[in-house]
Amino acid sequence: MQKEMVMQAVASPVENSKKMLWAGRVLTGLVVLFMAFDGVTKVTRAPQVLKAMVELGFPDDLTRVLGVLVLACTVVYVIPRTSVLGAILLTAWLGGATAAKVRLEDHTMFFSVVIGVMVWGGLFFRDKRLRTLIPLHD
Repeated sequence: MQKEMVMQAVASPVENSKKMLWAGRVLTGLVVLFMAFDGVTKVTRAPQVLKAMVELGFPDDLTRVLGVLVLACTVVYVIPRTSVLGAILLTAWLGGATAAKVRLEDHTMFFSVVIGVMVWGGLFFRDKRLRTLIPLHD
């Protein structure tokens, strides 16, 4: 019985409404803007980013490398064929950011958690395959 239900869920993907698609695009756009800003400020070694890196305990010579890495993860997230992999990579990135903030008892740690939820929310709303795998209904 349970196997039949799984087969039905896989066989009939959940439809995309225009509202869901646009909600996904808006969430994805916000995530991409934030992550691109984060990456560009790291690549350009903005003074406030260098200061934050030192406060978090990271050597400032890694800043550009980390900026390129976050930009690459963001690009992988934007490409529809690789968006799930990109979401996984961005989740890992944001998990590391959260851990670094928790270690310093910095209350801005919740911001990276919210961005992580937005990463998956944007993908969930715009990709019916993900809604088929993770149905949020009875």
